[in-house]
Amino acid sequence: MLNDVVILMAEDDEGHAYLVKRNLERAGITNQIEHFKNGEEILSFLNELTDEDQNKNKSFLILLDIRMPRVDGIEVLKKIKENSLLKTIPVIMLTTTNNPQEIKLCHSLGCSNYITKPIEYEKFVETIRRLGLFMRIVEIPELQPSA
Repeated sequence: MLNDVVILMAEDDEGHAYLVKRNLERAGITNQIEHFKNGEEILSFLNELTDEDQNKNKSFLILLDIRMPRVDGIEVLKKIKENSLLKTIPVIMLTTTNNPQEIKLCHSLGCSNYITKPIEYEKFVETIRRLGLFMRIVEIPELQPSA
């Protein structure tokens, strides 16, 4: 992943957000990480992206929790994938929910990956480290205005 890709993390649990940031850094991810505390905040940010020409040709990757206040992650995912400018942004569901129906739903809506955050601390840290290693090699498209 190129260093100019901005990581957008929607996570309402401050402790999880801190651990994700810290362990991505430990895995060599030096990208800017923007943290949003609920689905409404990230949707507001994404709506601004679609209105500003200066954000065209920028690259983003979204780490999205499902259980969040105001607007949940599934609704955020739907809105991203329905938008012609935003739909190419990779969305990685990063959540404690391992319900098979929700996993299937998120993939059918267009998430790129679905990762369940383990409850046990050491497993959580290892999962985020592996995510960081994956993020170092993944290619992220730039936002492109629809034709």
